[in-house]
Amino acid sequence: METNKIFGIVSIILGLIFIICPIFSSAFTSIVIGLSLLFFGFASLFNGLTTLNVIIGIIAIIFGLLFMFAMNALPFLVGLQFYLVGIIMILFGIAGLITDSKISKISSLLILIMGILAFILAFNSLVNPIYAAILLGVCLIIQGIRTFIAE
Repeated sequence: METNKIFGIVSIILGLIFIICPIFSSAFTSIVIGLSLLFFGFASLFNGLTTLNVIIGIIAIIFGLLFMFAMNALPFLVGLQFYLVGIIMILFGIAGLITDSKISKISSLLILIMGILAFILAFNSLVNPIYAAILLGVCLIIQGIRTFIAE
């Protein structure tokens, strides 16, 4: 079987797992990200005792422990991404409304509305971790189908 088809099937299966068991998937993702950050933090500390390595190592270890024991990484990271995208879209929308072109104003208004919707999605993602897991599951299924079908 071709590699693309295998990755597509794996992506679809993971997407279904995220949709069927969103709480387990979200917690598992948090633990994996936390362990990764923890190992990265220790590696950064032992890599060299420069000030930057120590600071990066300590921050990575703190976030690793937070993601493993106190905080759900998936909704946090998805929410953070939506907030950043929302802010950028809102700024582009406002900047476009200031220009002179009528077509630009229509597209800028749509970008502004999408930025506000991204902000709402960010808030929903942070408030309800299940939402982030289901959203990731749907994205994995879509990507899996696209990868499986691609020639």
